[in-house]
Amino acid sequence: MLSVTDIHKSFETEDGPLPVLRGVSLTVAPGDTLALTGESGSGKSTLLHLIGGLDTADKGRIEVDDVDLSALDDAGRARLRRDMVGLIFQQFNLIPSLTVAQNLSFQARLAGRHDAAWVDELARRLGLSEHLARYPEQLSGGQQQRVAIGRTLAARPRVVLADEPTGNLDETTGDTVLGLLLELAAETGTAILMVTHSTRLAHRLARQVHLTKGRLGSAGLGRAAE
Repeated sequence: MLSVTDIHKSFETEDGPLPVLRGVSLTVAPGDTLALTGESGSGKSTLLHLIGGLDTADKGRIEVDDVDLSALDDAGRARLRRDMVGLIFQQFNLIPSLTVAQNLSFQARLAGRHDAAWVDELARRLGLSEHLARYPEQLSGGQQQRVAIGRTLAARPRVVLADEPTGNLDETTGDTVLGLLLELAAETGTAILMVTHSTRLAHRLARQVHLTKGRLGSAGLGRAAE
């Protein structure tokens, strides 16, 4: 489903190139869940952005469902995000002018896969059925993150990339939201790659890898890297 091979990425600074990723390789199979941990600045979010086609690598290969991202232009990467990859961030990124119901359906409509019954099921499972006519500003943080998760899963992506998806939530709410994400993803066979600072949350996923100074550490690396 997801294959990352020997990825390198540097950013230009006044003092020259700053290496952020130094040969990262990992795979995530359909229905698999992988937590990516590491200190701030270790390259976790950079790697997620590369996999999501939000940036391009200097070297290496990223494939999503056998599609090579290096062969895609900006429009092609945008189509990949629309059709195959779901993104969930710490910031909810809901559209404030749309209701909960409209936000839930937004990504699926863009992908041409809107299924009203599936959206209704997601709303029910995520505890949003009574809030469908409300706007994001009328919801709590936990409810907004549930909408963000529902919006992503409504489009039935092949891979979900989640960057600190519970970072703005209290521990109890975050645990509940993550549990719902993992439960719904398992039912749909969606692969999940989640960035988190929390070792406790990381261990709720099937596998864990640790990124240090742009390289994957040995702990948990055996099944994740090729």
